[in-house]
Amino acid sequence: MMNRLNHFLASPTLPLLVGALMLLFPSGLMGQGKFDQSKELGVMVGTSYYLGDLNPSGHLGGRKHVAVGGFLRTNLSRRISLRAHVMHGTVEAWDADSDVAWQRNRNLHFRNTLTEVGGLVEINYIDYQIGTPSTKVCAYLLTGLSVYSHMPEAELDGLWFELAPLGTEGQGTTWGEAYGVNGYALAGLAVPFGFGFKVNLGPFAGFNLEWAVRKTWNDYIDDVSGIYADPLVLNEEKGELAVALADQSLSRPGSLADNTGLMRGDPGRDDAYGFVTASVTFRIGKKPTTCWN
Repeated sequence: MMNRLNHFLASPTLPLLVGALMLLFPSGLMGQGKFDQSKELGVMVGTSYYLGDLNPSGHLGGRKHVAVGGFLRTNLSRRISLRAHVMHGTVEAWDADSDVAWQRNRNLHFRNTLTEVGGLVEINYIDYQIGTPSTKVCAYLLTGLSVYSHMPEAELDGLWFELAPLGTEGQGTTWGEAYGVNGYALAGLAVPFGFGFKVNLGPFAGFNLEWAVRKTWNDYIDDVSGIYADPLVLNEEKGELAVALADQSLSRPGSLADNTGLMRGDPGRDDAYGFVTASVTFRIGKKPTTCWN
């Protein structure tokens, strides 16, 4: 995990992001005059999606579910806001929905319900505050840090089963120990980044549209990462259910009896997830007649 974190910190994306923030911060802090900090409560609803082995390249791909959340926003200035939030949503994807023949033949699927708690920094492109009639619409950027929990599941005969305890890639088996396959955490850190638009609805309320993706250091949101485990070992040490959900291939290459040792996923790329939401926010703690200018 540390190697992956170091790789992210060393990538060109981080300096560009930091540079953009440095350019925006001074302009946001200049000319604020007398500004009274304000707070907002918000309720969010939208959809969630993921990027990974079962949806490798398509944002907003996979099967959709409703996502909900809430937040408390503290406006430090008309340009800079801090936000604490809670999000809850489900991501789901099926190889059967893919246009790629190899994926359809692999025939795996999953769903995963994620709960996230985090803190964000929002940077408005222009001066904005609920109750200021001169500003109707404002675009903003966001980034921060969050903690999430998850549990991937798969369906068999109409029932859904938790996958982490089954060790579908040999986790927790003698085969897995021999090949260096370790179990995965059911909680982790993520870095959200995205953008949105704020709409001023009057002295009391605002409306937000937002799209934000979460960078993770976890390749098992979909329970797919490495190679196929030996089904004989899985059956002996984890049971028939693990075997049935580990390999659902429609056909196998050549005359192979099973897929042991063949690639099941791409261990070189971690999974990501995101939320596209609409929210209504309400100003709290100050009367709407407060003079902001």
